[in-house]
Amino acid sequence: MSTERTVQSITPAVLHRLVQEGRAPRLLDVRTPGEFRTVHVPGSYNVPLNTLREHRAELLSHLDEEVVLVCRSGRRAREAEQALAQAGLPNLRVLDGGMNAWEAVGAPVARGSERWDMERQVRLVAGSIVLTTGLFGLLVPGVHLIGTAVGAGLTYAALSNSCAMGVLLSKLPYNRGPRTDIRTVVSELRSAS
Repeated sequence: MSTERTVQSITPAVLHRLVQEGRAPRLLDVRTPGEFRTVHVPGSYNVPLNTLREHRAELLSHLDEEVVLVCRSGRRAREAEQALAQAGLPNLRVLDGGMNAWEAVGAPVARGSERWDMERQVRLVAGSIVLTTGLFGLLVPGVHLIGTAVGAGLTYAALSNSCAMGVLLSKLPYNRGPRTDIRTVVSELRSAS
């Protein structure tokens, strides 16, 4: 018998219709501030996943209506849904396919300065390491093992659906954007009520 909960989702088309009709639920975007600044659903609030997990009790009293959680593809939003559900918040849904799907249906977005998404950054860094160590490995025996270690890390990342390199890259100033302060988030949620 499985104890895993079923995550409720909402399609981009249905959410877009609700937004157009003025019946939009509260939208929480759980991506990094840098990702949020690049592109987000108009009217959404940026509450990065780590901030949400750490301050979910503070958020509960400001999220009494229906909430839709948004990320790039849906994975982080499902993690946020689990954290908020465990804290006792009902009426949670995840945007099916995340921002990728939202943009694919031509729904409106708010855009900031263009940035490379995290997946592309990981491919660049991992590929550069493998290429460089492969070339230097021709001259210096054993250097190619660094590339092998990166390959093993990427394999583990795919199997575990996590990425240590992505976590490290997300800490760079380029990806952080302005720090998301929980007091600011709560203030924005209050003023919108």
